[in-house]
Amino acid sequence: MMFWYDHDVSGWGWFAMSAGMILFWALIITVAVLLFRTLNQPQENTHVPATPSPQDILRERLARGEIDEDEYQRRLNALHARPLTKP
Repeated sequence: MMFWYDHDVSGWGWFAMSAGMILFWALIITVAVLLFRTLNQPQENTHVPATPSPQDILRERLARGEIDEDEYQRRLNALHARPLTKP
């Protein structure tokens, strides 16, 4: 008849079994945590950047020096004088 405790396991054998079991559970826990974090991470591609308004574009052009302050005021007044229509 064969029993489980038939063989004498040395100190190194117990150490190897213990280390193997710890590494096994560490791997299982690490995979579970990474899977949980991946599934709960917000999607990066869902955010659509807002298009700049005409006033924002004028401010940027003034800041870059593409237009002077007089032209900025003239174009800003022209924008406010006509209602914006979207196609």
